[in-house]
Amino acid sequence: MANLLVTGGAGFIGGNFVHYWAKAHPGDSIVVLDCLTYAGNRSTIAGVEQAELVVGDIRDTALVEKLLAEHSISTLVHFAAESHVDRSISGPDAFIDTNILGTNSLLKAARKVWLDTGSGTPHRFHHISTDEVFGSLGPHDPAFSETTAYAPNSPYSASKAASDHLVRAYHHTFGLEVTTTNCSNNYGPYQYPEKLIPLFLLNALHGRNLPIYGDGMNVRDWLHVEDHCRGIEAALARGKPGETYNIGGGEELPNMAVIDRICAEVDRAFAEIDGLAQRFPDAPAAKGRPTAELKTFVTDRAGHDRRYAIDETKARAELGYVPAHDFESGLAGTLRWYLDNEAWWRPLVRA
Repeated sequence: MANLLVTGGAGFIGGNFVHYWAKAHPGDSIVVLDCLTYAGNRSTIAGVEQAELVVGDIRDTALVEKLLAEHSISTLVHFAAESHVDRSISGPDAFIDTNILGTNSLLKAARKVWLDTGSGTPHRFHHISTDEVFGSLGPHDPAFSETTAYAPNSPYSASKAASDHLVRAYHHTFGLEVTTTNCSNNYGPYQYPEKLIPLFLLNALHGRNLPIYGDGMNVRDWLHVEDHCRGIEAALARGKPGETYNIGGGEELPNMAVIDRICAEVDRAFAEIDGLAQRFPDAPAAKGRPTAELKTFVTDRAGHDRRYAIDETKARAELGYVPAHDFESGLAGTLRWYLDNEAWWRPLVRA
């Protein structure tokens, strides 16, 4: 049995982790710390009896110290972050505040409670990072490994790189037991509809344009969020303090291929599921037309990295991590989740 503090646990990946951990570890208690910004949602973790939601800011160091001490927390899993690249370009300050200052606040609190006051209490601080800290790859470059030099290209990825360095420094300087995982592009249930897959799924249902940056050939490794949760679980169980591990989905695809699969899945759903045309009459598929007619090319965004790819050899060898979801079935399941959970996403999208 363990007591966990999960920051950002009402968000997309954090919320999925709360669900996953509660099911896999029914004897554990989970404290979720989330300030419920636009991307945090109480309903994401509603019904998880093991989880207690505390609405608060990770930059409130005193609050974090109180939670760690009063709940006898032994494991802190840090998801809380501003993560949308477009938002980081239009407003970088929030990314500096949350991703850098917020992570530093958590580290200070953990150091005080676990090392200074607790005199070496057994603990683990697990930090969730991204492959974007490594920059952009050429078409024939080897995939990112844990030894790839950092080269962030957006305010978002730069802020995550800085937080990674802080976590590493607290281990080497103060002895805090930390692990870090750098993940690829996540998809799955509960994802806020500003990211590619949920945005395009919901736009397709409402007959809205599918905006494709540039030529649509930017390449990403796609990771089902449940596989990501399994990778974090493996890092907590078998990861060596001070080490980093890359967690990928093994599905390297250009955005255009992902978009074409979304269109095909939406068309298939309308052909197979009774009543969809009545629920979503503005969808092209409701009128027997292809969803692909909504594809629209738009100006590429500033600093748009061309390709990410993950070398997960270390995680496979040291953690026993192997992704369980292929992209085709994972995407189909994701679409069905959004169709079955309209009450969750409806308040998040414009009329």
